Amino acid sequence: DLHLPAGQHLLVDMKNVDSNFLNSEVLLAEAMIDLINESKLTLLSYHCHTLVPMGVSCAGVLLESHVAFHTWPLEGSIVMDLFTCGAEPLIPVLPMIKNLFGIPSQDLVLGEEPSEPIMQWSHKLRGFREGFAPNYKRHENPLEHDLGLMLTRLDLDKKVLIISEETDFQHVDVYEVIDPTISSLASHERSLSRDGSYESINPGSFRSDKILFLDGVQQSSLFGDAAYHEALVHPSMITHPHPKRVAIIGGGEGATLREVLKHNTVEEVVMVEIDEELVSLMKTYLPEWSDCTDIAGSDADSCFDDSRATMVYQDAFKWFIDRFGNGESKEEKFDVIIMDALDPDQFVEIVGNLYKDNDFVDALYNGLSGKGVFAIQMGETETTLDPGDDTG
Repeated sequence: DLHLPAGQHLLVDMKNVDSNFLNSEVLLAEAMIDLINESKLTLLSYHCHTLVPMGVSCAGVLLESHVAFHTWPLEGSIVMDLFTCGAEPLIPVLPMIKNLFGIPSQDLVLGEEPSEPIMQWSHKLRGFREGFAPNYKRHENPLEHDLGLMLTRLDLDKKVLIISEETDFQHVDVYEVIDPTISSLASHERSLSRDGSYESINPGSFRSDKILFLDGVQQSSLFGDAAYHEALVHPSMITHPHPKRVAIIGGGEGATLREVLKHNTVEEVVMVEIDEELVSLMKTYLPEWSDCTDIAGSDADSCFDDSRATMVYQDAFKWFIDRFGNGESKEEKFDVIIMDALDPDQFVEIVGNLYKDNDFVDALYNGLSGKGVFAIQMGETETTLDPGDDTG
């Protein structure tokens, strides 16, 4: 991989760093060498130069490429550029950078609390992979999708990885972010205090966002969760005169289940989700999506544990055809069926035949009660610039 015309580029900006550390050629060189060693990179040579009147510039030549940084001691700031060739991910290096270079400022007046160093960063895939790396497929790399675009943003006030794990079916990433066009880090930090400020009295208005990516494709966010899932669920639930039995296809975050359970006519919700590990991760790292603590009639803190919820960890395609295929009905039908699966994608294996198999569609139809309603999301809304449906 080292010989491919491709690499990863990491840009890091940090402030509220101790001025003495930032003005010490020796300490900075030691931190750089420690970073290279802990990252399992290979240092070929390096040079640090103390500037006049202050500040330090360092550059290290790596077998994998280079690392360089410059400091502004009076401003407590450092900017870093790290580029590596090869396939080893660079994002896991970020905590090492924060630990080695994020030395809290000691330039304090009596009684003043040190400010936590703030780190903003950007990660970008560079070069060319397709056509050079054997068997490389862009759609299989999460960083080639929405996730990669988000990680390139250097302007985000906060961008923290919560979880990055591979299940048996997909890669799961969750990030916590603060977008300065929506809120600010200062407002968020005040909201966590008890200083009587407007922000501290209304913390919900200044919370950070959380974003879920599956195989690099954004699925939902904390700020957009309600708008999406309410629109998916409630029109169909209200359309049916008295929905008692509901099925959800997919919905691993638990938010669709949460919205369904808000209807007091519901006696049972069967959620058919193929990825049990995803549900477990969501319960642990995104509990807000499945929070039933404020829902009247719920008997559990997590909607996944509500007594009305039946969790089925199987392929929904097979599950519905086995029960309602060939015109048969092997169990009670549903008043409402909601498909909250991944978008249609020819490259995503677990999407399979959910959107194109006639036997599955027939099973869904046969699984509906007499006045049953079926709800599905099918991509983005058309704009005024899109051609009309009648144009084909």
